[in-house]
Amino acid sequence: MFYMHMNAMVAMSGMIAVLMLTRKWADNKRILMIIFSLCFLLLFSKKLVVFYGAFTIINYLGFVYLCRTTLWRKATFIFGIAANIAGVFLGVRFFVMGVFHNPIFDTIIYLGLIYNVLKVIDSYYFAYFFGKEGEVPAIDYANYLLFIPTFTSGPILKFRDFMADSKKPYSVDAKLFENSIKRIILGLFKKIVVVTWMTSIFDNVLKHELHTWESLFLLIWFYALIYFDFSGYSDMAIGFGRLMGYTMPENFKKPLFSPSMTQFWRNWHATLGDFFRDHIFMFFSRKTPSVGLTASLSILIMVLMGLWHGFTWLYFLYGLYHGIIIAIENIFKLTTVNKKKVSKAYFYFRCLVTQTLVTFSVIIYSSNYDTVLRIYKGLLHFTG
Repeated sequence: MFYMHMNAMVAMSGMIAVLMLTRKWADNKRILMIIFSLCFLLLFSKKLVVFYGAFTIINYLGFVYLCRTTLWRKATFIFGIAANIAGVFLGVRFFVMGVFHNPIFDTIIYLGLIYNVLKVIDSYYFAYFFGKEGEVPAIDYANYLLFIPTFTSGPILKFRDFMADSKKPYSVDAKLFENSIKRIILGLFKKIVVVTWMTSIFDNVLKHELHTWESLFLLIWFYALIYFDFSGYSDMAIGFGRLMGYTMPENFKKPLFSPSMTQFWRNWHATLGDFFRDHIFMFFSRKTPSVGLTASLSILIMVLMGLWHGFTWLYFLYGLYHGIIIAIENIFKLTTVNKKKVSKAYFYFRCLVTQTLVTFSVIIYSSNYDTVLRIYKGLLHFTG
């Protein structure tokens, strides 16, 4: 991850300084950002620059063709998305599983190709629905895919929002600068201090024999650890992204105060949940869906989100578990709770129920079968 490398942090800080010094140049953000991104990736690997150069050019040509063509638009749209998923997304995931090996994938996986595939898909949706009006210059498209602050870990940027920001001149006032620096420091503290400390305690407890209380502790502790880890990366990405002149969406919106699983996924890794909801519902249901269809799509979306994290049975079951809960909420109209219209006791009770359901499943993020099974078995190991 970029944010764990001091050289990367210095490079991004230097880029921000250059943007500030050249802020009177109208196109400084657009032109300097693409130069910076290519040079930044080159420092990590020449193969990485070659791969992403080809990846960006091919997808831009597909994007432009989809914007302009009137023949077989839907087929072209589906093919473009399927080609990215099959050729890149699945390929990388199979490599992680050890199905095949190729030296070039070492750096590609390391730098989070799967986030960029989602951005490509969003650009294809934009081209499909807006046609010629949606066409953008190649330099802006390349900046969108290669934007360094969100390159490895999100938040997932929306194509429409990024293009709107590209048209605006670079501008960072004193208040934005202060808030962004604080956000970066907070993210660094979470990742370097809090997560490191919490990981050592988790590993230490895991070494011992697990009984009910130890397993409960590990489930709760790991949930908090993952929150600080994920939100820490998001804090740094948001801080650096805003200092580079682009609007960064919030990725964690107080998920602990979510009174339903539906609202939890609108607050936890929010940009990922928004991406799958927007694109799946848009593709399968252009009109207001029925309750049954909404419930079914909820299961599909959550299974896909689970598999997005990894092609394993653990992640499949994780997605299915959350999908079934959200489907039940849809069927019984429990997806939302208006805090102003219910008692505090009821609202916080619903929050407690939601967090309990999440806590018992989030250990899947450890991606370790032995760890997951040991902790679950420990729950049934009562002591006298």
